Amino acid sequence: MGAAVVERLVDAGHRVVTVDLHDADVVADLSTPEGRRDAVEKVLAACGTRLDGAVLAAGLGPAPGRERPALITQVNYLGVVELLEGWREALAAAGNAKVVVFSSNSTTTMPLVPSRAVAALLEGDAERALTAYRIFGKGAPAMAYGASKVAVTRWVRRHAVEQEWVGAGIRLNAIAPGAVLTPLLERQLATPAEAKAIRSFPVPAGGYGDPGLLADWVIHMLSPAADFMVGSVVVVDGGTDAWFRADDWPRPVPGRRLRGYLRRMREFRRTRR
Repeated sequence: MGAAVVERLVDAGHRVVTVDLHDADVVADLSTPEGRRDAVEKVLAACGTRLDGAVLAAGLGPAPGRERPALITQVNYLGVVELLEGWREALAAAGNAKVVVFSSNSTTTMPLVPSRAVAALLEGDAERALTAYRIFGKGAPAMAYGASKVAVTRWVRRHAVEQEWVGAGIRLNAIAPGAVLTPLLERQLATPAEAKAIRSFPVPAGGYGDPGLLADWVIHMLSPAADFMVGSVVVVDGGTDAWFRADDWPRPVPGRRLRGYLRRMREFRRTRR
């Protein structure tokens, strides 16, 4: 999906700085702190300290393996948060920058994702998050994947409305794909056990998404059409989320949360004085 975005941007005449493990303008390993710092610094050097937009599409799927949860945490969560924090001033320098973070519809369709792992990630404690996955045994990578996507999506929504982001003209949003026919999904479909689970998952539209169609959505979210789009999560999944959660959204503010709602209203008024 990231490759399809690059292709469309280049075809439209934009200058794109790519980051990947290989065959990229900036070669960096986002699974390590050193690699993430390297990615931040080299991108800033390449763009002249101004970024008109950023697409955070790097990510690891829930493949089996004892070390996988740690890698997923490092790439899917820290590989987004640390890069965006490092690029924030360059994005602000553009005056009207757009950022699209790749989330996933697993944030709303995967059961049992440990909330304490999500909370730990948002608090910056990756090690504590890893302890929450151990009870899931072989299912730990899947839980790490789900938690990483929930956490990074909440990070986007929390920061999108802060003055250091939206006040600097930076529009933070997320896209949540469902089953898209990428090399990752192709590998999973080639494994009988995984293929059975994937094919049993409801996609009302039928089949799998095309990476190019997802790229089209990302291009739209990078365009002036997204000037009034802040903290949104665009779900593009063939109807899976709606199948499971038709009545979960929109959800009115419950009475028991009224106090928190009013507190946030007061906070907003104070910041605008």
